[in-house]
Amino acid sequence: MEMLYYHNPRCSKSCQGLEMLIQSGKPFQVKEYLKEPLTATELDQLFHKLKKSPLEMIRKKEPIYKDLDMDIATMSSTDWIKVIIENPILLERPILETKDTAIIGHPSENFQKVLEKL
Repeated sequence: MEMLYYHNPRCSKSCQGLEMLIQSGKPFQVKEYLKEPLTATELDQLFHKLKKSPLEMIRKKEPIYKDLDMDIATMSSTDWIKVIIENPILLERPILETKDTAIIGHPSENFQKVLEKL
């Protein structure tokens, strides 16, 4: 699998990461996850590669997060995945996925570590 970049063109950090990938010259695909939301299976696999729970991947500063009426203490990973599917803007970004791993681009230098290994 080549690299898959989860991108939001309205996010400056995501655009910085995309530029870094282009400059690397390595093959990758871009998935604009707001236009093409991930499935539950894709999210579950991505969280496994990230070694993060769905809750850890939620953008809690997004206005929609504050508007959602949820009992956070009782929500399961499956519940959070459903919330992300319904509200993909809540997914932390940017994310770079390879065959074996995934990494969040905060800071964007995190991607450099992955690129150096490829």
